Amino acid sequence: MHIPDGFLSPQTYLPAYALAAGAWAWAARGLRQRLDEQLVPRLAALTALAYGLGLVMVPLPGGTSGHAVGVAMLALLFGPRLAFLAYSLVLALQSLLFGAGGITALPVNALAMGLAGAGVAVGAQRLLRGVNETAAVALAAWVSVFVPAILVALVLGVQPLLAQREDGTPLFFPFGLSVVLPAVLLPHLVIGIGEAALTVAVWRFARRRRWLAAA
Repeated sequence: MHIPDGFLSPQTYLPAYALAAGAWAWAARGLRQRLDEQLVPRLAALTALAYGLGLVMVPLPGGTSGHAVGVAMLALLFGPRLAFLAYSLVLALQSLLFGAGGITALPVNALAMGLAGAGVAVGAQRLLRGVNETAAVALAAWVSVFVPAILVALVLGVQPLLAQREDGTPLFFPFGLSVVLPAVLLPHLVIGIGEAALTVAVWRFARRRRWLAAA
């Protein structure tokens, strides 16, 4: 669901960079507090997995692409702060090396997929883990895809209202919410199911090796 360069107005990405800068500083403090010889290889391995998953993209109408995210498995194992930082690195590398996403869109992509995705994943898992752990992990993964998809669709859909020529023609992304919301959300209903299955498999692998989920 990457937003590419050229789709967002400065009215969107400049405030997003300011917000993301504060969030990155907050996440970096969490990394410094927890770095040790066990965390680093585990975090690196699962960040690399998320990086690979994000490169398998299916173009979607409405200005985005669909792909597995992987932020839920990062969040459930390492907590939302480290997940956000790791996934921001994933997005930066994908945009610089493969043109997936973009530099101007980086803060929006990072805040939607990395921060919001990680936050809702942890929240959903904590809400349901007392009922059924597998269902809790699956739901956490699903919402980690669908909630960011909503945010991305909303950001794209308001662009025609934020920047227009004198004749009313949009300067950046041309489609409104009535087009973008169904175009983005409907495919991600299904993508979230695949994300759930993948995350449950990774979670079970990690639990067998006594990788404790981070708070």
